[in-house]
Amino acid sequence: MSVAKKDYKKVTTNTLAEMKQNGEKISMLTAYDYTLAKIIDGAGIDVILVGDSASNVMAGHETTLPITLDQMIYHASSVVRGINRALVVVDMPFGSYQGNSLEALSSAIKIMKESGGHSVKLEGGSEIIESIERILTAGIPVMGHLGLTPQSIYKFGTYTVRAKEEVEAEKLLADAKLLEEAGCFAIVLEKVPAQLAQKVAESINIPVIGIGAGAGVDGQVLVLHDMLGMTHEFNPRFLRRYLNLADDITGAVQNYVTDVKSKDFPNKKEQY
Repeated sequence: MSVAKKDYKKVTTNTLAEMKQNGEKISMLTAYDYTLAKIIDGAGIDVILVGDSASNVMAGHETTLPITLDQMIYHASSVVRGINRALVVVDMPFGSYQGNSLEALSSAIKIMKESGGHSVKLEGGSEIIESIERILTAGIPVMGHLGLTPQSIYKFGTYTVRAKEEVEAEKLLADAKLLEEAGCFAIVLEKVPAQLAQKVAESINIPVIGIGAGAGVDGQVLVLHDMLGMTHEFNPRFLRRYLNLADDITGAVQNYVTDVKSKDFPNKKEQY
């Protein structure tokens, strides 16, 4: 049963559990720098994900794979300096946790110590459960990520919807329960059928945050640059653009160029 929205002055992992219990949806966006993090934190976002999508939107790479641990820490520390309220989740980059749980723990500790972030996010289920469990033993909160896992894009070979077939859907549900049992505080579900995502959210007690997973989950996440219309190469069905900043910025820069060329800028009031 839904209740009135509670005014949380500081969002924690416990806050998200309360939100799910109370039927309040969780809002989550990515951020990679101080300025935008400060703006969206002040606007009331609940969770900020310092996503490895920085590899795409900030560095121009085709995939998330190239970004390094130190680069993720740089972005995360910039975000942390800009926030007062939101919970900051930091993606662990490709190669920092797969296959070696001791390396996973070392990577997670480095992120927490050097960035000031509040938690980490890992992609995968049973394949990486040993790494998740080891990180949790150090008292580091872990958010899971199932469905389309971009760090495995070369295995999938496509960014299409995952878990449409029964076998994969059953594994996803089993993995979600496994992550809950291990101690994850929340799970992101990316690009899976809405009916399956709702079933997952109803089957576990921890929050499920969707991206391209329908409305039946406990919250939503989008890439900030996509949502603001700063990028236009990416046009999935689940993306709602709330602004068209690419055109606005282009227009502003063109006006600036014109004013400089015409000697209109700076005018007498704009100089010392």
